[in-house]
Amino acid sequence: MSATYHHTIHGHRWLFDDLREVMAKATPARSGDTLAGIAAGSAVERMAARMCLADLPLTRFLNETLVPYESDEVTRLIIDTHHAAAFAPIAHLTVGGLREWLLAADTAALVAVAPGLTPEMAAAVSKLMRNQDLVAVARNCRVVTRFRNTIGLPGHLAVRLQPNHPTDDLRGIAASMVDGLLYGAGDAVIGINPATDSISALTGLVHMLDEVITRLQIPTQSCVLTHVTNTVQMIEQGAPVDLVFQSIAGTEKANAGFGINLALLREAREAALSLKRGTLGDNVMYFETGQGSALSANAHHGVDQQTCEARAYGVARAFSPLLTNTVVGFIGPEYLYDGKQIIRAGLEDHFCGKLLGVPLGCDVCYTNHAEADSDDMDTLMTLLGVAGLTFIMGVPGADDIMLNYQSTSFHDALYLREVLGLQRAPEFEAWLQRMQLADGAGRLLPAAQQQAAIAQLRQIGMRA
Repeated sequence: MSATYHHTIHGHRWLFDDLREVMAKATPARSGDTLAGIAAGSAVERMAARMCLADLPLTRFLNETLVPYESDEVTRLIIDTHHAAAFAPIAHLTVGGLREWLLAADTAALVAVAPGLTPEMAAAVSKLMRNQDLVAVARNCRVVTRFRNTIGLPGHLAVRLQPNHPTDDLRGIAASMVDGLLYGAGDAVIGINPATDSISALTGLVHMLDEVITRLQIPTQSCVLTHVTNTVQMIEQGAPVDLVFQSIAGTEKANAGFGINLALLREAREAALSLKRGTLGDNVMYFETGQGSALSANAHHGVDQQTCEARAYGVARAFSPLLTNTVVGFIGPEYLYDGKQIIRAGLEDHFCGKLLGVPLGCDVCYTNHAEADSDDMDTLMTLLGVAGLTFIMGVPGADDIMLNYQSTSFHDALYLREVLGLQRAPEFEAWLQRMQLADGAGRLLPAAQQQAAIAQLRQIGMRA
């Protein structure tokens, strides 16, 4: 067997055919890579791959692509937009050396180097890091975005208010919106996963969200999470669209499975920018990702699922999104089997996204057939809160009745803010105070002192 890569442990020489195999076998154990037949066969082989990976120069990732340049537009995007000047200060390092550099770097250095890192470099170094390393470095990364408020400031945590309904019933959606606003959620976005692809129904949702935000003068943004082509069509028809949503993946073939390519995303971004609806900034895109999406579409090219996920952040980075989040446990136990794997994946995703300069949030979630529970989610969201997570989901009761999975609740965000001293987006915090929903420190006021706001918010449900 000929091999380009090898490492010897206790006299046994472990051989790896190419960089893809080194990366896959260096990855912490997860069910998706086992399903794909690319995972390490033992803990010893995994360690040999990590030792081999640690000694590789970072420049190797610029010279050896994991997915062919000629046949994959995501690879071409990554290579063609690589920022050589930003890479120069670390160009002499190995992957192991990058780990040491990252742990010693301050925020300014991390922000400066981000354009010089490829997703594969970020994925590679994450495979050498303990959970605490992933937390420590991500906490020092800074990615700030703006549309109608400011997201990603240090010491802040935003929440997507997710008022889904299985039949898109406007009164049901309105009730969840009122609930979330009373709990101080919604500064990241008020975002609905629609149950239908009907353009008229989608447009009705967009108008309802716009009416609520306008009437109450809420400094936030709305999004109906439908396919990008539907959103472009609504924009062309004059609908008041704030953010354009799309699920994305890390290979051209996987994105084709979503019905998209990079040109379509560029078109959608230009359409949203043409509306000029942002008051503070022009970050108009909202992306969602998840480890296992490329594998589930048989579009992973033999690349491990975590590296494919990091490549999705390379796609996101090119479009300057307001929000990007990994829906970490949503795809199921075939890809992340249990709470331990979900926790590790969430920390990896957040680290890689932030390191690459992407505003990374997390849907801390699991499906009911996974070997995970709410205690695992408590652990992950607390770790991510410490790590400087951009935003989490706010779902009534943490149980999404439309998508049928377990996420995080409005109360979970209150818990994180209380124990970690985190604030909402400053403009949204000021609105809560003007509405007499929160005090000057951001703490929710007792219900007896919220009556004026409750009366206004009730009108939402009555008008829906």
